[in-house]
Amino acid sequence: MSEGTRKPGSNAWQTALTMLQEAEPPFIPRGAHAMTVVIEFPPGDPGTPPHRHSGPAFGYVLEGEMLFEIEGEPERVVRAGEAFWEPGGDVIHYQDGNNRDDVPLRFTVTMLCEPGRPMLTLVDEDELAQRGDRRAPRPA
Repeated sequence: MSEGTRKPGSNAWQTALTMLQEAEPPFIPRGAHAMTVVIEFPPGDPGTPPHRHSGPAFGYVLEGEMLFEIEGEPERVVRAGEAFWEPGGDVIHYQDGNNRDDVPLRFTVTMLCEPGRPMLTLVDEDELAQRGDRRAPRPA
């Protein structure tokens, strides 16, 4: 193709964007680096034990349903095609398990990680007990 002959451009870019979520994270750790991962849990898997992340995390469920719960918010189901986020830092992430026992769960998460700290730290039983008043009431 010569310099003077360009293919006509597409206008698809004008309608290609779909907003899934907007959030204002409370902080971004100084010198943070970003990491994007895919997590896969088999049917019925309870997911990661209660934990926290050193910085905010933004996710999207690719397949299945996640039972999602962070400190101070009621548990909820996030389905394929839906987004979620958590502030990280001191906030405990209680649940990220597969809500279904008949299909796998796949989701992607982009995390902003604090340098020199692991991206995920498990929370022990003593701390869970001490902070029990910060957990939203559980469904009956």
